[in-house]
Amino acid sequence: MFKKTFSTIFLAAIIFFAQNVSAQPQISYQANVEGNGWMQAVGNGEIAGTVMQAKRLEALIINFGGIKYSAHVQNIGWQNWTESGGVAGTVGQNLRMEAIRIQLSGSTEKYFDVYYRAHVENIGWLGWAKNGEPSGSAGASLRMEAIQIKIVNRGTPFDRGDKPSFYQVIPKAPTV
Repeated sequence: MFKKTFSTIFLAAIIFFAQNVSAQPQISYQANVEGNGWMQAVGNGEIAGTVMQAKRLEALIINFGGIKYSAHVQNIGWQNWTESGGVAGTVGQNLRMEAIRIQLSGSTEKYFDVYYRAHVENIGWLGWAKNGEPSGSAGASLRMEAIQIKIVNRGTPFDRGDKPSFYQVIPKAPTV
């Protein structure tokens, strides 16, 4: 009797674990946009921010267990990492976000990959960045205007597009 009960519980646990690992996780994110303030939260690849309105993305909040993210901000550079529910970027300072890095942490990173891409002033949608890679631009004085974020099962094929995910302008050394 004990073996049969244990086997049933063990099998149920395996099925539960397999379903939860293969299930599409839910992520939500919310953008603070120039002139609009905090916009409605979106998720799973939806667009946060604005496109074709020439408005800067100023801050971002991501809600997902086991995630951290860092924004590259005008006149500041890369900020420290913040975790789920924290604000990346600035609020009320009229500074543009220029790039972002998003990374999963803890047990989440064992089972999932995070992909994200930025819509950048004068460029449009960039290619998809993955697991902590930068997306956007640095040193070019270009604003991020929107972002999309997707969480997928680790190792799942994903079309990252044919554009780079990040542009960096390195200033030339002055000549003497």
